[in-house]
Amino acid sequence: MKTLLYSRNGRADAVLEFRDKPKPVPQDGEVLVKLETSGVNPSDVKSRAGRPFAFDFVVPHSDGAGIIEAVGPNVDGARVGERVWIWNGQWQRQYGTAAEFIAVPSAQAVHLDDAVDFETAACFGIPGVTAAHAVNLLATTKCERVLVTGAASSVGHYVVQMASMEGKQVIGTASEAKADTVLEAGASSVIDYRKEDVGEKILELTDGAGVDAVIDMDFYSTSRLVSSSGLRSHGTIICYGSNDMGEIPVAFRDLLFKSLTLKFFLVYELLEHERSAAVERLGAFMQSGKAKTRISHVLPFEEAVKAHELVESGNANGNVVLKV
Repeated sequence: MKTLLYSRNGRADAVLEFRDKPKPVPQDGEVLVKLETSGVNPSDVKSRAGRPFAFDFVVPHSDGAGIIEAVGPNVDGARVGERVWIWNGQWQRQYGTAAEFIAVPSAQAVHLDDAVDFETAACFGIPGVTAAHAVNLLATTKCERVLVTGAASSVGHYVVQMASMEGKQVIGTASEAKADTVLEAGASSVIDYRKEDVGEKILELTDGAGVDAVIDMDFYSTSRLVSSSGLRSHGTIICYGSNDMGEIPVAFRDLLFKSLTLKFFLVYELLEHERSAAVERLGAFMQSGKAKTRISHVLPFEEAVKAHELVESGNANGNVVLKV
């Protein structure tokens, strides 16, 4: 089978290459999926660029979609021919979705309704599940107003839609060029984080009340809101990432005296019941008829280097998907 891989870290054009590899055979509890699409996410390009790995080569990408071609022992044979989407395809595994086929545990191949195309489904695993779990966590708080950072990102765009459908007042942060995208997704207001003080602008937009919660993609920047009146006392920050993964100072006095709650999660490591609930929310969202998935580029498999470069540049206004 045609396979994209890299055997060392580096630039996409320097390390990504196509090779022919044997088609995998599904083992006990696994399904073999003929992939139609492979989603390219920021975590994929970061891993290729510099994260150490424990294999002699890696086939990248965690997200994808396709059709089950075969099943291993202890998997219902009725699944053959089923349309599915994949999560954690390459998490702690050598073979991801950047190939013609992938064998994964049956639970990691989720049924895909006929109404959803494979390009859209390639955006579910990381962006979709991250957004759904963040909104599930939001539902456990007393929240009327929520700030969504990176609201024009793949995850943020889903979060804005889901939270606004729940009746929340959503304020998003985005550049001026992407503000319309966030407003169309359901946000009531957009803060240009490059030009405006986010905390002060929140107070202006909420008549001084502040937001009850923040769903955050970059704790390195958002940690400053801990000391801002923009996040009210007894508020919550729900965070799934940070541009700086080192030590981030947080004002403990403000955390304590404002009785703030911090909730962090890594989408790859959700507990089974958390992932099930997120997949359920995502499915309901997609069946609502209101869901919008922004896809910036759908490229042929042969243009995988370009796909990585687009994601890495930050210039893609939406998801980047490869047609396998």
